[in-house]
Amino acid sequence: MRIDLHTHSAVSDGTDRPAELVRKAQAAGLDVVALTDHDTFDGLDEAVAAGRELGIEVVRGVELSTRRAGQSVHLLGYGADESHPGLNEEMERIRAGRSMRLAPVLERLAALGYPLTEEQVLLQVGGSPSIGRPHIADALVAAGYLADRKEAFDRFLADGGPAHVPRYATPLERGIDLIHDAGGVAIIAHPWGRGREQNLTEDVLTALVAEHRLDGFEVDHQDHDEQTRARLRRLAGRLAVLGTGSSDYHGSGKVDHDLGCNLTSAEDFAELRNRLAVRPVREG
Repeated sequence: MRIDLHTHSAVSDGTDRPAELVRKAQAAGLDVVALTDHDTFDGLDEAVAAGRELGIEVVRGVELSTRRAGQSVHLLGYGADESHPGLNEEMERIRAGRSMRLAPVLERLAALGYPLTEEQVLLQVGGSPSIGRPHIADALVAAGYLADRKEAFDRFLADGGPAHVPRYATPLERGIDLIHDAGGVAIIAHPWGRGREQNLTEDVLTALVAEHRLDGFEVDHQDHDEQTRARLRRLAGRLAVLGTGSSDYHGSGKVDHDLGCNLTSAEDFAELRNRLAVRPVREG
């Protein structure tokens, strides 16, 4: 069984419609694919309907924007109650933070010699309920300033970059608790990629499992080299948590993240289902 538990559609910062993503998952030989768009459930019904038509199991998910010690942490949630008030209110707050920072980001880009209008950015947003940095990156590319999203982030938009403007993100511990309150399974995405290990140390991950019942973390991800994967796999085994694998697919928006390039084992997927089966939904 080929299982990819982390993908994005054009409902957030991917480039494929949800149904198109599922069709590509079938073409890539996947049996199971999770749609985990940023801070929204909006594309899930379309993806699930396409999965039923094509014989692909679509896992309903989300990637919640969280923060710990001033650093961004992406938190995957699977099977959460999509009507849960507390989780939906928090995602709305996150999305509002994205939209509010657009004007100051554009001011910084203009001062750097790369002027864009809000209208140019909105052309890149499509059906997404919020405006993300990838949409600004796409507008820079469409304007002919840069070659691709990677150059936009490397030069301007990454955390600490000359055009970066901080925004609201949920405290990591609260994000885990909200996903659990909604009956979901919480997995930290690419925890040791791009220097994040200094923030999410073994001790921190261990404490999150003990104190907040973190369900696991991605092991096999393009941001992790083989040594990092081996260390994370050992840690997941020691903590008795899930160690998933995924592509973090964004369509043409991210290179070297092809569907199915990393996979979750059937055993870990079965354990994810087991955890969902016994997890209650709490009001909030």
